[in-house]
Amino acid sequence: MSTERKVALVAGANGVIGRNLVDHLVSLGDWDVIGLSRRGGPSSGPVRHIAVDLLDPADARDKLGGRTDVTHVFYAAYQDKPTWAELVAPNVGMLVNLVDAVEPAARGLRHISLMQGYKVYGAHLGPFKTPAREDDPAHLPPEFNVDQQNFLEQRQLGKAWTWSALRPSVVCGFALGNPMNLATVIAVYASISKELGVPLRFPGKPGAYTSLLEMTDAGLLAKATVWAATDERCGNQAFNINNGDLFRWSELWPELARWFDLEVAPPLPMSLETAMADKEPLWESMRERYGLEPSFAEVSSWRFGDFVFGWDYDVIADGSKARRFGFHEFVNTREMFRSIFDELRKHQVIP
Repeated sequence: MSTERKVALVAGANGVIGRNLVDHLVSLGDWDVIGLSRRGGPSSGPVRHIAVDLLDPADARDKLGGRTDVTHVFYAAYQDKPTWAELVAPNVGMLVNLVDAVEPAARGLRHISLMQGYKVYGAHLGPFKTPAREDDPAHLPPEFNVDQQNFLEQRQLGKAWTWSALRPSVVCGFALGNPMNLATVIAVYASISKELGVPLRFPGKPGAYTSLLEMTDAGLLAKATVWAATDERCGNQAFNINNGDLFRWSELWPELARWFDLEVAPPLPMSLETAMADKEPLWESMRERYGLEPSFAEVSSWRFGDFVFGWDYDVIADGSKARRFGFHEFVNTREMFRSIFDELRKHQVIP
């Protein structure tokens, strides 16, 4: 019996979330994938990459307005800005421009998947109510994640397609050039510490070392995203997606250090963005000595590392709604980090 092929439009296809999503869709065997990003990329097999500026409505219409075959839109694009208020206009605008371009042409559109995060609950602002749940009340704006969902809710009224919103914790996976890549932050920080002969110190706020946290594996998130987009029960619903286990850096940090054969010394609060500002020459010498591939800019997610390591409060959300709706996958966070470090070494990102 033939399997009906579906056509996925993945916005943000070169990021840690989008790249893992594209790989998962391909592995399922019944998807054609159109990957969208500013840089584009090589097309292969069922995957075609398109370079498009989603901030430009005309470019979005020109590149996407003829895609009559799209059945599912997966939106994981992100535009970074210095302040929370500045994030709203570009990130809402990109989603609006994409939907404005695709929806009129794609008569067979079934679903639009929106990637969010715990910012919906105010996790980025300070201590918030935990465990966060999908029906928790909104917080005072600005918050682009909320505005994006409001746009989809209003746009979907009276339409045949549905939407879903996925809310992961910090997403970890293999990808370069991503402004929010914690696993790479830890790996490069540890590699530089080892090169300099110093122990691996936790650089965050004192309270962050003992706060309760969780992570989301990018592969797990990809599975959950496709599940929510294709299971009719999930239409017009939001889901927290996390690995399923909790940890404290005070327990996990020594285990991560052992992977790099490093000793651990007491935590020392410091800004990685500041501490790494002069490390590019050292990294270039390491590239030459060890045959490493990426430039310093490609592995520099220091500001995001400072952000996560500054959480001196619990950052956890209730993931039981997804399980009640039928998604039962989980990932061991310790094994996740070790697996990503193995990948980074295999691809000569770290020594």
